[in-house]
Amino acid sequence: MAGHGGLRRRSATLGVVFAVTIVLLALAGGLAPSLLPGTLVGRDAQSVAAAAIFASSYLALAVGRVPGLAIDRAGVALVGACLMVASGALPLEDAYKAVDPDTLTLLLGMMIVVANLRLSGFFAQASAWVMRRAHHPLALLAAVTTVAGVFSAFLVNDAICLVLAPPVLQLTLSLRRNPVPYLLAVAMASNIGSTATITGNPQNMMIGSFSQIPYAQFTASLAPVALVGLVLSFVLIALFHRGEFEGGARLLAEPPPARTYRVLMVRALVATTVLVALFFAGQPPAKAAIIIGGLLLLTRRVRSERIYTEIDWSLLSMFAGLFIIVAGAEHTLLSGDAITAVGRPQLDRVPVLSAVTAILSNLVSNVPAVLVLKSFIDPLRDHHTAWLTVAMASTLAGNFTMLGSIANLIVVQRAAVSGVTIGFWDYFRVGAPLTLLTLAIGTLWLWL
Repeated sequence: MAGHGGLRRRSATLGVVFAVTIVLLALAGGLAPSLLPGTLVGRDAQSVAAAAIFASSYLALAVGRVPGLAIDRAGVALVGACLMVASGALPLEDAYKAVDPDTLTLLLGMMIVVANLRLSGFFAQASAWVMRRAHHPLALLAAVTTVAGVFSAFLVNDAICLVLAPPVLQLTLSLRRNPVPYLLAVAMASNIGSTATITGNPQNMMIGSFSQIPYAQFTASLAPVALVGLVLSFVLIALFHRGEFEGGARLLAEPPPARTYRVLMVRALVATTVLVALFFAGQPPAKAAIIIGGLLLLTRRVRSERIYTEIDWSLLSMFAGLFIIVAGAEHTLLSGDAITAVGRPQLDRVPVLSAVTAILSNLVSNVPAVLVLKSFIDPLRDHHTAWLTVAMASTLAGNFTMLGSIANLIVVQRAAVSGVTIGFWDYFRVGAPLTLLTLAIGTLWLWL
């Protein structure tokens, strides 16, 4: 134990020293051009500082924290953005321009809509309705996979995991079943289902804004991949957990009671239906989402503060910070010719771009990976297919390990609160083959 304590202290000390070093480099980068004009140090200080800030920020984002500091991913992104400005790598006015308002607006609007659905009791009632009709473990697995996948196709997958994991966990425990395969279905189906549309997950929202691909066209291109992926997830989970599904056990599923606010539910469902119709009608997703979200705030039944507590403000902050970090690195370190030279010969090929995206998404997470790839996608000849490939690969790659997406971590953490452990191997033995198979199918679909 003492050895572990000493290791933690050394790790914390190194983390603090590392953070202080990056801050000093950023300040030096900002001061050097004026203090040492015309010198090599003066010319290169900003580039060195930008490279250090970019690399250290992405390392901290990949790890999820900085040892010795009480800072999360959102804080890392915001500090990195501030240091980019402090170092002179990106002027403040350019930092404002680097933040993509469409992505943040769409994400905020969708969070408000999902918050209304959750507070009305809709998700609990929908889950209960399906689960009451699942009279066999395989039928229950199919129901969980379908509900998680379909809801995540139109609403943010992280939110779907938040609302589905607790009732699925409670139901399976009350039935004296092994909850792990059903919880894996929640996480994996949410990731796969979210591939289908622009509003399925945060990285797709960014890609929708960057690419300007119409919502209906995006869905027509990737919904078939998501559908096949959901079937594969059901099959693989059943195969790897044969003991849970063998035999003729009959379930008398009685989901936990849930409070329902009918008027609020009707309003939220009507708003969601209108919103999806606007998406398919070709309205800009950000415009449609924020207008519908804003109108949902006009109610006498739910105080606005309750809606605000449902919004993931830290995720919005992380997005804003990442936009600035990547813009600072691009402005200082990458010329247009360099981007074209690196990207065009390799990334024009769908299999190469798919593999690069999947690997990068598992190294630094999918949202940072998409932002890094943006500079290399823009010069490609087939801009449309390239962005669809990035959307497909960055999302499906999230199933590779339980650390691959926030949705996975939400399910694992919810399970742990109730004393159910989903270990790395429990997830990986299903997630790894599922990821490889779905990536292969998605790549072939977009390539051929």
